Amino acid sequence: MNVYDFDETIFVPDSSFCFVRFCMRHYPRAVFRVLPGTLWQFILYLREGRKDAGKLKESMFSFLNRVDNVERIVEEFWEENFARIEPWYLQRKRGDDLIISASPEFLLRPAAERLGVSLIATPMNPYTGKIHGKNCHDREKVRRFLERYDAGSVENFYSDSLSDTPMAALARSAFLVKDHRLFPWPEEKA
Repeated sequence: MNVYDFDETIFVPDSSFCFVRFCMRHYPRAVFRVLPGTLWQFILYLREGRKDAGKLKESMFSFLNRVDNVERIVEEFWEENFARIEPWYLQRKRGDDLIISASPEFLLRPAAERLGVSLIATPMNPYTGKIHGKNCHDREKVRRFLERYDAGSVENFYSDSLSDTPMAALARSAFLVKDHRLFPWPEEKA
């Protein structure tokens, strides 16, 4: 199987920020009401050395409790944004691909279904923005992957971020994605 990070890897730019921007245009009152708290969480996130992205993400998505029919909103988002899936990925996509991402599962599920691939992502309540468990990032990606798959089952891994080095270490081959191009993963992966 081939495993792909999602944001800035096969979808450019970050899907969470794109979704919030989409909701700002369509549901500005809901989003702008939570903006001060989200900005505060962003400052704390930067001050703490970018350690707890989960709290920032929960704050960013807390506007969801102020909108109706989140499923419809997500579908509308993908109607407008699915074309941002990278062409290089579409050319090599296989049915046994897995997307593993820190973005919310409820947001990525429709894209994964359209692509016909499996998904592991951050478990978030789509009506409150609360994360159930941990943000699917860094070593948490490996832990969640190993709950479902064998460690030796990753043929190729693709990501835009060296924070995914633990996941890259599971793969027979790994690629860093920068500016729509693929590069061999830096040697420190092992």
